[in-house]
Amino acid sequence: MTFLPSPLRGVLMVIIYSLNILLWVPLLFVVAFFKFIIPLKPWRAFCDRVLNAIASNWISVNSWSHRALNRVQWQVSGLEGLKRDQWYLVMANHQTWTDILVLQKVFNRKIPFLKFFLKKELIWVPVLGLAWWAMDFPFMKRYSRAEIEKNPELKGKDLEITRRACRKFANIPVSIMNFVEGTRFSREKHRQQNSPYKNLLKPKAGGIAFVLGAMGDQMHRVLNVTICYPQGPINFWQYLCGKVRQIKVRVESLPINSDMLGNYFQDAEFQQRFQGWLNSIWAEKDRLLSEMAG
Repeated sequence: MTFLPSPLRGVLMVIIYSLNILLWVPLLFVVAFFKFIIPLKPWRAFCDRVLNAIASNWISVNSWSHRALNRVQWQVSGLEGLKRDQWYLVMANHQTWTDILVLQKVFNRKIPFLKFFLKKELIWVPVLGLAWWAMDFPFMKRYSRAEIEKNPELKGKDLEITRRACRKFANIPVSIMNFVEGTRFSREKHRQQNSPYKNLLKPKAGGIAFVLGAMGDQMHRVLNVTICYPQGPINFWQYLCGKVRQIKVRVESLPINSDMLGNYFQDAEFQQRFQGWLNSIWAEKDRLLSEMAG
């Protein structure tokens, strides 16, 4: 149906995505309900597997519909050797909300279902907020420095939420996704940060350092993902309308060693070492983005 006008394709995609939500989300709610009322670990582990299978089908239908309506040239590399029964920490650059759909398409049924740390406010997103809750997506409440100074008891609350989420993730293979820049790239944010990178914002090491510190013994690999839209910045509507002609994704599988595990918030030497490791990865990612866009 690539012969259809772009706006019509966008409308059809919205309709299909909406119907897909109405198809799968009620099933998620039913399974989540029975998982909640029967507090037995084997039963809850079984329910988690069912929930992940439902979510994978949801993603598959989204990907199929976009492929049927829009012609996109995909260039994806680095997926060799990935397994669905292992634990992964996935980190990527972030330019648009479309990045989430790209990651879901690329990794669906190749690694465990991606789980994102979400802002607490997103739980109020109609239907989807409850779906994310049903699937144990961790909701984070970030406190500003001013809020912590006003109420010191808030210090460390966000880390405790992360710690509880990591305990849940220990029961079944999972892929924990983190956009290390913390926000979507824009030239204005790039200027405000005085970022040393041409195509990226400064990486924030605390989140992934904490996850590795909490689950490093269980994690198998870090997947360093570089997403490039050679035609330049896009938005979600442009993606739905088929105006994105090419998407390039490079996946680099990195080993996890003892030098990457430590107490990031209390060990200054480890913090400096970890930041240096991440900055070196970000410098190479910046160079790679320029190469991929060329």
